[in-house]
Amino acid sequence: MIDHTGINVSDFGSSRKFYINSLSPLGYQLLHEFDTDGAGSVTGAGFGVDGKPDFWIFQGEVNTSRLHIAFRAETRAMVEAFYNAALKAGGQDNGAPGLRPHYHPNYYGAFVLDPNGHNIEAVCHTPD
Repeated sequence: MIDHTGINVSDFGSSRKFYINSLSPLGYQLLHEFDTDGAGSVTGAGFGVDGKPDFWIFQGEVNTSRLHIAFRAETRAMVEAFYNAALKAGGQDNGAPGLRPHYHPNYYGAFVLDPNGHNIEAVCHTPD
């Protein structure tokens, strides 16, 4: 079981805003932030549900191989709300909400590229 994951972003402020808005429909909130301007100089933010940050962003050098991260949604409506919020927050379409039966019959997902080109997905595995 994965406890948490984190990615580097090139512009912390714009990525922070993108993830606050994009993950909100999935129940995620900004739960923790820190800025250690000085030795080590790390700026980070943790997002999660029920008080537990499990997704982190950090100011830093972005991976040249972009990442794919999928967030679980309880309903297909949540997948659609994520997709619309992410586009409104500056994300780029990388796959509109819909069934992906080549994964399995009830795989309903949507994909957007975040400000750094990472492929961010929301997915619901239950029937409509």
